[in-house]
Amino acid sequence: MNFTRWSARLPGTQRRAAARTDLTVSADRRGEGSVPAARAEHLNDDDATPVPAVDDLKVREVLDRVPSLVALVHGPDHRVAYVNDAYTAAFGPRPVGAPARGALPELAELGLLSLLDQVLRSGKPRTVKSRKAPDGRSYTFTCTPITEDGGGRGVLVFATDVTDHAEAAERLRASERRQRETAVTLQRSLLPQELEEPDDLRIAATYHPGGTEAAVGGDWYDVITLGGGRTALVIGDVMGRGVRAAAVMGQLRTAVRAYARLDLPPHEVLQLLDGLAMEIDANQIATCAYAIHDPNEGRLVYASAGHLPILVRDENGTVQRADEPTGPPLGTGGWMHSSGSIPLGPGSTAVLYTDGLVERRNEDLDEGIAALERALAGARGTPQVVCDRLVRSAGVTPDHDDDVAVLVLQHPARKGAESELFRNAALELLGGVEAAPRARAFASGVLTSWRFPAELHDLGVLATSELVANSLQHGTPPMRLRLRRTDRRLIIEVTDGDDHLPRRRRAEPGDESGRGISIVATIASNWGSRRTPGGGKAVWCEFALPQPDRP
Repeated sequence: MNFTRWSARLPGTQRRAAARTDLTVSADRRGEGSVPAARAEHLNDDDATPVPAVDDLKVREVLDRVPSLVALVHGPDHRVAYVNDAYTAAFGPRPVGAPARGALPELAELGLLSLLDQVLRSGKPRTVKSRKAPDGRSYTFTCTPITEDGGGRGVLVFATDVTDHAEAAERLRASERRQRETAVTLQRSLLPQELEEPDDLRIAATYHPGGTEAAVGGDWYDVITLGGGRTALVIGDVMGRGVRAAAVMGQLRTAVRAYARLDLPPHEVLQLLDGLAMEIDANQIATCAYAIHDPNEGRLVYASAGHLPILVRDENGTVQRADEPTGPPLGTGGWMHSSGSIPLGPGSTAVLYTDGLVERRNEDLDEGIAALERALAGARGTPQVVCDRLVRSAGVTPDHDDDVAVLVLQHPARKGAESELFRNAALELLGGVEAAPRARAFASGVLTSWRFPAELHDLGVLATSELVANSLQHGTPPMRLRLRRTDRRLIIEVTDGDDHLPRRRRAEPGDESGRGISIVATIASNWGSRRTPGGGKAVWCEFALPQPDRP
């Protein structure tokens, strides 16, 4: 085989030869122009060893000595024309003239025979990176088409050993996988392991971390029972990825639970979170939506710090978007958040979600939200079923490029025997000396009609008397008594127009007052108070109902 003849046809050979011709310096011009005199004398030194031109080199000797693997095949069945010493050392001797399918099995195992066909047909070089060969080492293969003078065509296979690079890349990938697993573990441990179960709502949530190529983010959700039948629902997203985002998320979620215990309006909770986010990291921002459901109001009161709008589907299947009010993300500071509300009556379903569910590259965000609205309109079943259907409709897969958190809540429309377990009764209190006896008589009649045991009946009447007496002494009109029962508890609540919250204190033996709240706290399962939007307050207590024995 004439390697000089083959090499002359390799891409770039003609250009290099032309360049050498253009750069040849004639003898009569040496010393003139840019060649220094000393250099000219050296070039004219008769004793200097002549430097051979590339065309004069013996190609086989060059290819035999290069450390890379070289093989030359020709014809449609890729018959072996040559393999260099490095190739032989790696895979053993190869018979010249035999087809590559049998003579070069290592190329077949690497799937390169079809690549040889492509190179031969297209006349264009192809490269495949970092393929692990049967000898255990990794190579990058470049296949270049060549043409000989007689018209024959072949392919030059050039393989560079990249084992060290491949192993370093694998170590890096393994390190990234460990870091991601750590972040995912931290993220999942900071999310609620079990959702709290309010009496009046059915709730489900799901979290999907981003694919293996994406670091985990700071998405979170939470459900917090506030007492008195009210429930707080939270969803948020910390900007950024990795362990840092997950750690910030954990701090914000803990703070939300602490602030929620104060039973503040949603916008005040976000105001506190905004200041805390700036203290945690001035460069870290987060979006958050905080909502409160009160079964007595039939509405979802919410505030949003740069988060996506809550979606609510009513019992007729109509989907409504809670757009306003929306403030800037947490951590920006200098903004007064405000609360809004959206109806959430019996038979309604609400969805809180993070941007990974609706945001796509090359697609407007509003289009993603509109697609989610359509999916919600047709999603039926339990909250977990709705959750799964929304995730599937959004095309979320294990390789999704962003985290996804979804929180679905339903306010069931109860009928028949179940509706008897959820009852309400209310009485307007006009004040005066007859208010307390009237309230006790009303509570006694209601509790009797609800068929409570005698002990629970008496405790309920006593708690009603103490709460009403406290309101008459320290509150202002309008006053209202409300009794509510669920399948798990009895709730007694008194509202008035004064916003001073009561507190439990130790009454001295000679004190004539100060024992009412202590009595309520002693006999009830739980009690609390909060300011109401109209400027007054609500004081409540609840009693756990005896549950039937389960087989």
